[in-house]
Amino acid sequence: MEILTVVGFAIAFFALIMASVALHEIGHMVPAKIFGVRVPQYFVGFGPTIWSTKRGETEYGLKWFPLGGYVRLLGMYPPKVEGKKNRTRLGEYADAAREGEWSEITATDVADSRLFYQKKTWQKLIVMAGGPLMNLLIAFGLFLGVTAGYGMYRPQTTIAYVQQCIIADPSREGCIASDPLTPAAQAGIQKGDQIVTFNGVAVESYTQLSALIRANGDGLAKIEVNRGGQVVALPEIHTGMNDLPDNLDPSHKVRAGWLGISPEQKLTTGGPAEVVSDMWTMTQQSVVALAQFPVKVWNVVVGMVTGQPRSVYDPISIVGASQVAGQVVANDQIPVGAKISTFASLLASVNLFLALFNFVPLPPLDGGHIAGAIYEWLRRLGAKVLRRKDPGYFDTAKLLPVAYGVGGFLLISGVALILADIISPVRLF
Repeated sequence: MEILTVVGFAIAFFALIMASVALHEIGHMVPAKIFGVRVPQYFVGFGPTIWSTKRGETEYGLKWFPLGGYVRLLGMYPPKVEGKKNRTRLGEYADAAREGEWSEITATDVADSRLFYQKKTWQKLIVMAGGPLMNLLIAFGLFLGVTAGYGMYRPQTTIAYVQQCIIADPSREGCIASDPLTPAAQAGIQKGDQIVTFNGVAVESYTQLSALIRANGDGLAKIEVNRGGQVVALPEIHTGMNDLPDNLDPSHKVRAGWLGISPEQKLTTGGPAEVVSDMWTMTQQSVVALAQFPVKVWNVVVGMVTGQPRSVYDPISIVGASQVAGQVVANDQIPVGAKISTFASLLASVNLFLALFNFVPLPPLDGGHIAGAIYEWLRRLGAKVLRRKDPGYFDTAKLLPVAYGVGGFLLISGVALILADIISPVRLF
């Protein structure tokens, strides 16, 4: 029964991701139509067509492989400059792709400015950013629903646990007389104490306190706590140095100041300000993860081949994300409210990552088209300022080799992660 629950909710989560992908493409299609771009196709999935219908000038449909989607905007490549011959293989490759697209373009499309390349820079930016912005909007809505409705567990300045000693041997439990005391134990911090100042700085949140402790290294620490309604100044001690998870990359350890305390976790509700703050933190973490993506994918493949267990910090495919969602819902130890909020938060996190991933300035990603539009604008602006001839449209067809290289890497990475998620899935419990 548990396996059926995991599989059922994994499929449901996968379907919701595909719905997010469909909305992403709508984020491109709607402004494109508003600005007059001809849109021949809107499809969810890839491969052979399952079903399609034509409404106006656009064919809408579903394809057999539900691992993405696309919307075709006519005129992505400007026309070939007359009389100019490409003498390189890459140039010939670009011209072949251009000819394929222009075989569908009519004289009326050109005359009526129905082609994407003909649009103003600001219109191109809105069209290409519309997809990722749709994912950001979905993520914000889901996170807001969870934060305002159920709440999020957040660390408090009140102490839940004090580590008493530093145990050098990880196989041993419990302190012995020869074990050195932790800085927290030396200071006399007790469970239930609320830390109010650290080295004279008023403590407003545990995030602030953690940053102060880390930055203190092994320096002197003066701590005041609220104990039973009274502010108590604790004996001065030195914080210690320890290997702690990096704030932006928890899979990586950094040497930082350490006290030996754990905070209370409290379920608290919030509004848009808290959601924006949380999403900003996740954005910073995602940018770091994206920069390390090729290395992390390689490590996952090596681990799969050598039989190493997966880490919760490993990259996962949409199949892996669906499995994780199914595991959460199937766990009997988690309350129903927490299951729903975690399910929604996972879906929100996927949408946030999809948005950031698509903003990477490389074709064929949306960020690559955005970068191309900005480059074209800067090039034309520079020519205008220097009173030179207008260089014309930037030939995005020349970037096709880069697009296929990036696309090939993403395809290989996606297949590798899907295989890893099937053979050696990430397990939360």
